[in-house]
Parts: sequence; C-alpha cells; structure tokens
Amino acid sequence: MNSKIWLVVHVLFVFSTTVLSDDTDITNLIAFKNSLGNPKPLTDWNPDVEPCNLDKENWTGIICGKDGSVFGLQLENMGLTGTINMDILAEISSIRTLSFANNNFGGVMPDVKKIVLLRNIYLSNNNFSGVIGDDAFAGMNSMKKVELQNNKFSGRIPGSLTGLSILVDLQMQDNEFEGEIPDFEQTGLKVNFANNKLTGPIPRGLKNQDASSFAGNNLCGEPLKNSCKIKKKHKKAFIIAAIAIGVLAIILLSLLILRARRTPKNNYKYHQTTKLNNNPYKTNANEIQMHHHEEEKTPKRTENGGKLQFVRDDREPFDLQDLLRASAEVLGSGSFGSSYKAALVDGPAVVVKRFREMTNVRKEEFYTHMTKLGSLSHPNLLPLVAFYYKKEEKLLITDFAENGSLASHLHGNRKPNEPGLDWPTRLNIIKGVAQGLDYLYKELPHLTLPHGHLKSSNVLLDSTFNPLLADYGLIPIINKQHGQEFMVAYKSPEFTQHDRTTAKTDVWCLGILILEMLTGKFPANYLKQGKGGSSDLETWVNSVVREEWTGEVFDKKMKGTKNGEGEMLKLLKIGMCCCEWNIDRRWDLKVAMEKIGELKEIGDDEDYSSYASDGDAYSSRAATDDDFSFSVVDPKP
Repeated sequence: MNSKIWLVVHVLFVFSTTVLSDDTDITNLIAFKNSLGNPKPLTDWNPDVEPCNLDKENWTGIICGKDGSVFGLQLENMGLTGTINMDILAEISSIRTLSFANNNFGGVMPDVKKIVLLRNIYLSNNNFSGVIGDDAFAGMNSMKKVELQNNKFSGRIPGSLTGLSILVDLQMQDNEFEGEIPDFEQTGLKVNFANNKLTGPIPRGLKNQDASSFAGNNLCGEPLKNSCKIKKKHKKAFIIAAIAIGVLAIILLSLLILRARRTPKNNYKYHQTTKLNNNPYKTNANEIQMHHHEEEKTPKRTENGGKLQFVRDDREPFDLQDLLRASAEVLGSGSFGSSYKAALVDGPAVVVKRFREMTNVRKEEFYTHMTKLGSLSHPNLLPLVAFYYKKEEKLLITDFAENGSLASHLHGNRKPNEPGLDWPTRLNIIKGVAQGLDYLYKELPHLTLPHGHLKSSNVLLDSTFNPLLADYGLIPIINKQHGQEFMVAYKSPEFTQHDRTTAKTDVWCLGILILEMLTGKFPANYLKQGKGGSSDLETWVNSVVREEWTGEVFDKKMKGTKNGEGEMLKLLKIGMCCCEWNIDRRWDLKVAMEKIGELKEIGDDEDYSSYASDGDAYSSRAATDDDFSFSVVDPKP
C-alpha cells in the first residue's frame, strides 16, 4: 500500500513538473517573439494554446518532439528583424535545432554556445556581420550542421569548428572570411568556403571536397588545380641577397643622379611626351587600373577566344561575333529583359535572353551558379548552353524550342482553322512539367524555390510538344526587390500574406498552371507588379473552380476530351490540392507527382469522388461527381 502511495505521489510530481516546464517554455517563447523587430508572421503564438500537441505543431515555425516538447524553431523566409536573444532560447532546455535562414537579422553572430546541446544552426541569407570568436563553438559536441552562408561575416574561420567531432555540414560561402582555413579532419564532413577572402593552402583533410567549394578565394592545393609553391628560406642566403640588393640599389641611384644632371629638363620632357603620343593604346590611369582589376578576376577564356562562357560540352562553341553576324528575330520582352532568336551561320538556332536585374550578384557567385545550372540535364528542362557576364547586364544562351511557349498556345491568336491543344497533349505537358520540377527539387535541394518562376510562358514546347521548363533556378541571382516584384512564386498566398516562401511554393505555382491549362483562363494576378493582392488570386481560383463545380469549367478549345472527362476531373482536383491556400493542407510535390503519374488519356468507369481525399485539401463542394456537368464553354474574359 505504501508503495502504491509512493507511485501516485511520484507520478503527480512528474506531471506537475512537466506542466510547470511547459508553462515556462511558453512564457519564454512569447518573450522571444516580443524581442523580435517584426513578429507579425508569428501571430498564432498564443499563450493560451500549447505550442505542441505531441509531435504536431500548433504554432507557426515550432518543431515539436515526439513527447510534445519544443525541439526547435524553423523561422525561415519571414522577413524577421532585430536580434536573436539566445539568453531566452537557452532557457528552453529541449531545443536542439534553430533555423533563422532567409530573414533580415543583422549585427554580430548570436552566441549559440549558450545552448551547448544544439545540433543544427541555420543563419544563412541574413545581414549578420563582424568577426566570429575563435571559441564560438567550443564544447558543442552535439553540433552536426552549421550554415552561415550569404552574410557579411569577416575575420578568421573559428578554430573551434574543427573540434566538433560529428560535424557533417559546414556552409560558410559568400562572406568575407579571411586568412587560412584551419585543419578540418572530421570524417564525412562537407564544406563550402567559396567566395570569401581566404588565402593559403587547403588543409589535407579537405582535399576530397568539391573544388567549387573553394572558388572565389586565393587558395592553393588539392582539390584545386593550382599547387602551392613552397619557398625554403635560408637565413644566410637571405642576408647575402639583402646586401646584394642594397649595393645594387646604391649603384643604380648613383647612375640615375649622374644621368639626370647630364640631361636638359626640356629634352627629358619632350622625350616622355613623344613616347606617350606614340603609345597605340593611349589609356589613362583609371583604365589601366580597371583593366588590371578585370584581368585578375576574369576566368580563363575558352579556346575560341570569345567572352561567352560555355557550360555544356555537347555544343559547338561560338563567340559574340557569331551572334552579331547571325540573323536575329525578337521573340518578346518580359519582366527581366528581351529575348532574341539567333540563327547561327554554322550551327543551330539559339535564344539569347538579356537580364538587367542581376546587378547585385558578384561575378564569382554568378559563374558558380551558372555552372551548376549548366550541369543540369533532363528531358523536360530547357538546357542552358552558355552565358555572358557584364556588370550592367547578363546574357543567357539556351536552345531554341520550335513550338514556342505553352502560354502562346493557350492564349495566343490562332488562324480560323488552327486547332488548340487537345487533351492528350495537355496531359503529356503537365506530366513533363511535374517531372522537370521534381528533378529541380532533387538537384537544387539548397534552394527553397528550385524554380521560382513557373508559369505557362516559361513552359516551352519542342518539335514534338515535349515541355521544357525555362527560367528555372534564378532566385539566387535575381535582384531581390525585382524578383519579389515580378516572379510568380512571390504571388503565392504565403508571400502575399506572410512575406515568406516555402518548399511548397513551387507546388502552388504548379497547381495554378494546371488550372490555367484546363480552363484556358489566364491568372490575371500575374500581371500585377508586387503583391498582386490576395483578393485577385482568390477571386480567380474560385471563379474558375470552386464557384463553377456545377458548370462551365473546361476550355472549349481543348479537343479530344471524349471519354476523358473523368481524368480531366482528376487533374482539376490535383490542381486544387496543389494550390490550396493553407500550406499544411497543400500537397507536397511527391504526392502531386504520384497522382499526376496515375492519370490516363481515357478513364475507366469508376467513382472519382474520392480521388482527392488525401489530406482533404479541396473544397467540400467537390465531394461528388454529381456536382459536375462536363460542359465545354468559351473561357470568360
């Protein structure tokens, strides 16, 4: 009996302690929210609601453990400002991971060492600056991932990072770190130090890393091609050389003095003037300095001697003069610049696209990113062939797609008897788009928006109407303000309402594209600059689908729909699940890929009403096929 009483008392004690701990965590989290300069995205942090319901999050940006504790914070892409108060966060004993990536935090790096059991810290794409103390990570033996890229950190790389025995990922590129890289010998560690001011030899423990991880520095040794020159200095030889140089300097100085005395001043002046006038280059001091600076930073030219940088080995190289000699045709002018078709004399037609909104990107960063995009290869991606860098503008050269854009086929003017895209063709296009997008997600995992600008005018069609995604992966190099003004991802509900994007934002773009292709209606909010206003987009989506379940849905110009209405309905529901406004209910790309892959041109006799049941991410008005009459009508203006 006594043992039972003891057990009850023990359980009550543990329970009361847990409740007290939870209340303390809530108090600390609210205090942390209030310490931020712009906590608007965290409006659902309500002290009357538990942050976690076991492992389910009730608050935005909270990561919950299986036991209902606050395991971490993932406050990304929220436009947060101010400072990160580590003293408050250190009071929450269960925190193991922190991500504040893609915000507007500034000042010195937060003192992460205050949470000694922290496993992951993500501070990339902010405005942090200053020197990080050498002992900043001392004793953090649980740390596995550190991401500090794209800030303004300076000084030496903290030596305490080398003591983190289980560190597997270290991203420090695009900062202003200087000095030599300390010795890293962790097994399985992947690093990136590109685009800093680092000097000296690369440590032996990092020789198996990718060479691109050290680009944009003054480093030598493996894995780079330039070997380190080791100079052995002997004290005796140095003293002898110094004496010899001193004697030689005295002799030369004496000769110059004697010559100056013998040469009339006016004759000397005339001689110098004549020499300058005969110089065929006639350059001034500023031009010399600019030329020298350009020489230092310009990568090695291609064998053809041109300034175009080719990123593919399966194309015959050409130069700018070849483009100038080619017959040109203006294809259009978009939000980034103009596009031209150039028919090369001794080669295929290519498309040259001018970008003027990339002036904030550094040369090394631009080269690195373009090289990565040029390495991508997929049947549903428009290949990048070459690029040209100039401070004021950039040129991207791609293959030419014979059948133009999907937008031109959906919304362009046609001849009286010219047919529109039929249902089988549209289905094949969407399948190809989804496959191309899935490939981008896999190859560009470090980007929140692997595409970022997915719309019908950026889906090109080759000679067999195979879809090719264009203008992908440009978010890191487009000027931020211009990108948020014009790019499709920034028309999404999460950005128009909360100033943030997520891994599901490109899926939202895919959903809108599906609805546009099925209905033939253009998403008018895309034409607005800046935030298109949530009401415009909501009105459009609802008018196309949610308010028209009982009638006029599909595009009249879409032929070949006989016996395919059920599959068209499935795709319509997939589109709705992809562009669901509630991110939690929106499908991720993997689910969308599976459902799109199951679609056929002609459906079977089955009940389609339960097709979109996954996550219930569609309007309840879409519950039964009785709500649909598959009438085909003219799209409304």
